Amino acid sequence: MAHRLQAMGTPGYQTGFRLTLLPDRLEEPARRKRPTIYFVNSMSDLFHKGVPDTFVDRVIEVMRETPQHTYQILTKRAQRLAMYLSGKSVPGNAWFGVSVEDRQRALTRIPYLRMTDVAVRFLSVEPLLEDLGELDLSGIHWVIVGGESGPKARPMQEAWVNRIYRQCKAQNVPFFFKQWGVWGRDGVRRSKKKNGRIFRGAQWNEMPVTRRIIREAEV
Repeated sequence: MAHRLQAMGTPGYQTGFRLTLLPDRLEEPARRKRPTIYFVNSMSDLFHKGVPDTFVDRVIEVMRETPQHTYQILTKRAQRLAMYLSGKSVPGNAWFGVSVEDRQRALTRIPYLRMTDVAVRFLSVEPLLEDLGELDLSGIHWVIVGGESGPKARPMQEAWVNRIYRQCKAQNVPFFFKQWGVWGRDGVRRSKKKNGRIFRGAQWNEMPVTRRIIREAEV
């Protein structure tokens, strides 16, 4: 996607998928008065080793100055996340999550996330690549589950999703099922749109905080 946007001349993608800091974009949330959910760094990672703490500080400050918005920050660098937030105060409109693709990531990343003193801690279990087994969801406020898309997508088994769903219900954690991906519940490959996002006969859109979503955007 990044290389395609680079070829199209899309602003911000001049270097393709190479890490690039875009400080001018930090001004955009202040200009948007209508409450918005921002998925921060949808094609990058705020806690990548190449992003200095001073830049992360500026991002957090923007969140503090724009309380009308909600910011979702997802990272694979759970250890750096915990180290950065240690002793810091972050605004309540900043939600922090870690990617959990398999059992190993669950065991290593969730404990670091639990160490953070933030309003909302969430897990992005997408793509779900194997059975995660028993999960300790104490201190976790939201779990998102989804299958993989793309030409090299790997199938997700319904039993794996069911196990996470049951644990969320048992531990009173909101559950959000995003999609089956290109492999359907029946194990047949087709477009992710056709496979949809119905699980156990319904769409699961539970959220950690009841909030009207006016518009989604990315920064």
